[in-house]
Amino acid sequence: MHPNSAFRPKEDDLAALLVREIGFAAIFAGTPDGPRVAHAPVVLSDDGTMLQFHLARGNALTRHLDGATALAVVQGPDAYVSASWYADADQVPTWNYVAVEMEGMATKLDDAALVAHLDTLSATHEVRVGANPPWTRAKMNPALFGKMTGAIVSFEMRITAWRPTIKLSQNKSADERERVIAGMEATGHGALAQLMRHLGGDREGA
Repeated sequence: MHPNSAFRPKEDDLAALLVREIGFAAIFAGTPDGPRVAHAPVVLSDDGTMLQFHLARGNALTRHLDGATALAVVQGPDAYVSASWYADADQVPTWNYVAVEMEGMATKLDDAALVAHLDTLSATHEVRVGANPPWTRAKMNPALFGKMTGAIVSFEMRITAWRPTIKLSQNKSADERERVIAGMEATGHGALAQLMRHLGGDREGA
């Protein structure tokens, strides 16, 4: 988390919204072999207290996660901010970005919960891609599906701490922010510019 409180979202549900919209995380944990990270699609529970994900059984992190404290990081758009975009010459370059950290203990899920997790994950994203009809595991040979699920392991992390950073130039004046937004758009970072307009406007001078 960035230490400047201006970059912490004021809305309680914003971090959860970003996790659900982005839907992909880096999972970090310490192991006897040193720190490890895995990358996985995630599903956040409706009440925002549980994060589910699955990893390949052969992933170096998999055998160490059950009962361990893990850190999941979901990252949104990011981009370099040129100091030349500011009217004030006494500025330095920086970076705007969106990141949500979640910490908690991970627990291995049983086979039934793994399948339920996969069903939820696919149903969520089939709607987003507009598949008609949407894909479901009912279209697969059950034996083949069972073989493929045997190659992965799913976990549920009970979230004990949220640490979001929404760094969108909220510490700058409205005029300076507009200059940064224009710079973002000119350099092909339209998603970040849109977030700055949508999320940052009510944080002026925070």
